[in-house]
Amino acid sequence: MSDSSVAIRSTIVLPVDGRQSAVAAGVQRGVRRLFAQLGHVTLPEFTLANGRRADLIALAPDGALTIIEIKSCVADFRADRKWPDYEDFCDRFYFAVPETMSFDILPDDRGLIIADSFGAAVMREAAHHPLAGARRKAVTLRFAHAAASLLHSLADPDRIADGRL
Repeated sequence: MSDSSVAIRSTIVLPVDGRQSAVAAGVQRGVRRLFAQLGHVTLPEFTLANGRRADLIALAPDGALTIIEIKSCVADFRADRKWPDYEDFCDRFYFAVPETMSFDILPDDRGLIIADSFGAAVMREAAHHPLAGARRKAVTLRFAHAAASLLHSLADPDRIADGRL
């Protein structure tokens, strides 16, 4: 396997810059399990059209899009104020945190999920703010492209990001 294929796989699953802690990785796994039980498919580290990267995006069978922002601790939440930029690209927005984190600091008007490596539970439902049709189509196409790219990189690990060998 070439170095470039490792980088491709790493940026899709876990950031190569080491940003994701073991706690955050466990929360992500639990949240993905929850959404799978609900019939949704998910992608981690999803780049939005505005250049921001959502921790996790879920696509429901009916086409609804949910973005989940993972916070591993209070300091993580205080250090990151980019999350409002994600809300224009989803129908629902949740914070997902480990059960060890005090969630009093999180905004009351956003959804809340408590998770660990084994599963997750919705503690507070997210407000529903439906996307406009054109935006929904654009995000869904980006989701499909990212998922197909991930599948391709797993089947052909020597491929590089721009499609050339």
